[in-house]
Amino acid sequence: MSKTAAKDRVPILQKAAFGSGHLINNLIPGILGVFVVFLKTTAFSMDPLLAGFIVGVPRLFDAITDPVMGYVSDNTSSKYGRRRPYIFLGAIFTGIIFAVLWQVSENNTEMFNFWYLLGFSILLIFGNTIFSTPLIALGYEMTSDYNERTRLMSFANTIGQVAWMLVPFLYILIPDQAYFDSQPEAIRTIAIAAGVVIIVLGILPSIFCRGIDASNMEGREEITLAKLWSSMGKIFKGIGQVFKNKPFVKLCLATFLVFNGFQIVAEFGVFIINFYMFDGDWGASKWWVALFPAVTAAYTAFIAIPIINMLANKYGKKNAFVIATAISIVGYLLKWWGFNPDNPMMIFLPIPLMAFGMGCLFTLMMSMTADVCDLDELENGMPRKEGTFGAIYWWMIKVGQGLALVFSGLILKLLGYDSSAATQTAEALTGMRITDILLPALTAGLAIWVMWKYSLSEERALEIKEILVKRRGEL
Repeated sequence: MSKTAAKDRVPILQKAAFGSGHLINNLIPGILGVFVVFLKTTAFSMDPLLAGFIVGVPRLFDAITDPVMGYVSDNTSSKYGRRRPYIFLGAIFTGIIFAVLWQVSENNTEMFNFWYLLGFSILLIFGNTIFSTPLIALGYEMTSDYNERTRLMSFANTIGQVAWMLVPFLYILIPDQAYFDSQPEAIRTIAIAAGVVIIVLGILPSIFCRGIDASNMEGREEITLAKLWSSMGKIFKGIGQVFKNKPFVKLCLATFLVFNGFQIVAEFGVFIINFYMFDGDWGASKWWVALFPAVTAAYTAFIAIPIINMLANKYGKKNAFVIATAISIVGYLLKWWGFNPDNPMMIFLPIPLMAFGMGCLFTLMMSMTADVCDLDELENGMPRKEGTFGAIYWWMIKVGQGLALVFSGLILKLLGYDSSAATQTAEALTGMRITDILLPALTAGLAIWVMWKYSLSEERALEIKEILVKRRGEL
């Protein structure tokens, strides 16, 4: 393992601020996931397919907005840097829209709520693109050191997991009539509080984090509305260059498989715990519904991620990904015995192994994407395209997530789930349990196959860095 120079180390304050941005990137989909469960069940009883469209369709807009935002961020010139102004404005816009999005009444017609939620969900995605695309790009350029990149992403991912530790307890808070008169009122109130948190924590990276000095960077375009429209061809040319980068394509495909195999069945656990383990008794199941993902997130943050970081330093990032993902497959299979109506404590059985799957994903893949940006500069020159790489990478995730949420609702309907029923049929529950195990295990196995011959090792990354330093005339 190479030694990290002092100038390449990221100060702890900057790591914490970058991590707060990751926390927001997790908090938004986390709360949305909880709200959508109540949208489909006791709060609004909306058709699960319509609910899936509300969170799924807006993700398709990212196909346009993410690459454009990446291009804009890469080519921006300002005294505050290429990324930070957009992070600041995007956090404020996103927080406001998130609060407004959920101000809907249970007394409205189903279709009125559907169109209201769909329209504001599209605006939320737009705001989140302005915030998250430059944020991710900023992380890629905060250090040029191969191993410090992994440490930075490990630290940020650990802070990000705090969202997943807290969000599940909304399953307990929302139905609690000691705090709220009704579940829809709880959702409206929590949405406003979440909007404030998004703004406060979301602006921290724009204040404290620092990227590379781009003041003398060559090859950037002037950013105006007229120039942006005329530059659409260049944007898609840049996207084409990105997709010619074979290591990056492997990272995107493996991430798509692992993340979205998990996402399709993410809410299945809620229904399995409630309907299979507790026969539809939300009062009895609510603590288990909250504890399972919260304990998983805590284990991921404080045990799995440090181990993954150690594996990456010792065996390389690709090998660490393969090892961690293989471990997670065993964890998924253990869920068959873990979700046990006779012994609820068995629910914690698969967590120590499952946690390695999502724990390794953004820790290692984002670190490797930063390495890929160096390879692109070597092959295609300036300007560096962290924004474009970050946009494409997260576009793959978000579009996949959108499709996953749509397919999740479709699969539930096909399996026989009834959103208005107090209990579910044995056939529907068996189908959910099998899908909940086999689908993420299969996609994780395919991801290992995709990454098996990933070629950008530490030795090659160091060679590229040395060439770039000489080319730029840096000391």
